[in-house]
Amino acid sequence: MTKITIKQDSYISIEQVCDVATGVLQVKLSEEEAYKELIKSGPKFIEKLLNEDGVVYGVTTGYGDSCTVEILPELIDELPLHLTRYHGCGLGRYLSSEQATAVMFARLVSLSKGYSGVTLDLIELLTSMINLQILPQIPEEGSVGASGDLTPLSYIAGALVGERKVEWQDKLLLAKEAFAANNLAPIKLKPKEGLAVMNGTAVMTGLACLAYQRAEYVSKLATRLTAMASLAMKGNANHFDEYLFNVKPHQGQQKVAARIRTDLNYERHPSRNSERLQDRYSIRCAPHVIGVLEDAMPLFRTFIENELNSSNDNPIIDTEHEKVLHGGHFYGGHIAFAMDSMKNAIANIADLLDRQLALMVDTRYNNGLPSNLSGASKERASINHGFKAVQISVSAWTAEALKHTMPASVFSRSTECHNQDKVSMGTIATRDCLRVLELTEQVVAAQILASYQALSIRLNKNELEKSSWSDEVTNFYQQIEEFFAPVGEDRALEDDLRNFVMKIQNREWNLYEE
Repeated sequence: MTKITIKQDSYISIEQVCDVATGVLQVKLSEEEAYKELIKSGPKFIEKLLNEDGVVYGVTTGYGDSCTVEILPELIDELPLHLTRYHGCGLGRYLSSEQATAVMFARLVSLSKGYSGVTLDLIELLTSMINLQILPQIPEEGSVGASGDLTPLSYIAGALVGERKVEWQDKLLLAKEAFAANNLAPIKLKPKEGLAVMNGTAVMTGLACLAYQRAEYVSKLATRLTAMASLAMKGNANHFDEYLFNVKPHQGQQKVAARIRTDLNYERHPSRNSERLQDRYSIRCAPHVIGVLEDAMPLFRTFIENELNSSNDNPIIDTEHEKVLHGGHFYGGHIAFAMDSMKNAIANIADLLDRQLALMVDTRYNNGLPSNLSGASKERASINHGFKAVQISVSAWTAEALKHTMPASVFSRSTECHNQDKVSMGTIATRDCLRVLELTEQVVAAQILASYQALSIRLNKNELEKSSWSDEVTNFYQQIEEFFAPVGEDRALEDDLRNFVMKIQNREWNLYEE
């Protein structure tokens, strides 16, 4: 299997995090002696400070508001273990295997920069856990996003010492048992190591990488489905004219319009001379809605990848100048902003597709399609309801997605005796974003089936000519056809919807390879 080498100057991309999370890539630490010596220099410097009676936050002092509490020399070695234990209070669902791997890799990338004072043994064990898929059970709730993701990351730190439950080969067991089965041994945390593993932004950042990739795919699917909805309702393709979009040159918006032009086979589109002067906004303004996300994605990438490739714990160990620098790099404000913004743009796409479906099922607006997209014969039309209930469910999923768009970052709470008196809520923002993506993917799945249904009705009535379609839409239609039969007589569509949600989340279709 292909491996990605990690060292101090590595720049890891969102895509590489996702590939590690899904098992496409494995991880390898640099074997350069200079790199190993860099990592070893951090613990050596901390040991030197201790021998010289130096004061180091979280090493010779308590944590947070307890930083004025002096730790007796004979208790220093126990302090990091206590940190992992008392933060073992997370609740909620456990992260999936993919999510847990992304989080572990994000933490590895940060620790491997050499500014955290951790040993080579710790980094090597964390690398082995990723590659062997020895995955801590990490509860998703309990982080305020500063002082980093303390509570969820304690489950990684606790696993490193052998104490927490992990999932390995579909079994749930103690970390030390999984280590033993793989000829590994738990580590004993050095004075700064508990803090280094836990006091960072790896949970929100690892999950943000997964969210980013899902958002990219949702944007492409929404664009393709807009083209199909326009075809199905005999829309006016002139709404996507290149000259029109040149006079309002948001690049992402232009990209979406160009994709729709390609999908509509614009130069040959039969409705370029449509009698309808203007389609409703959910069709006509689709590039303006989807384009907001497309234009924001480069900024989101910058925020996420900068955070990913940073040292984001506290304190920072500067071995070059022999300094311990106390700061606030655990603060997840950039991820919070990216995720709060992303969930807003994604929810707007859910709302867009919800409105498109509402048009397609309504005989007042769908330009001759049957009520509720029913494919039943005239004689049986009165008892068949096609996509009526699907449209209701789509409305429910959309409403829930929109409800989650309140920015999490504005709900900062003062915690921990007012030491953490301003916090980012970045992990909550990221979890919100993932939920909005999940709901939007459900909306997308429903719209895929509805668009296919509408186009199949048009084809059966000879109201559209497949020969006028673009290759892109034709191929996509045929790929849907492999797994979904048009709805004639009413039937339950839950299994079909779940199947297509899974296909969306697995990104099974190649879209817009630009």
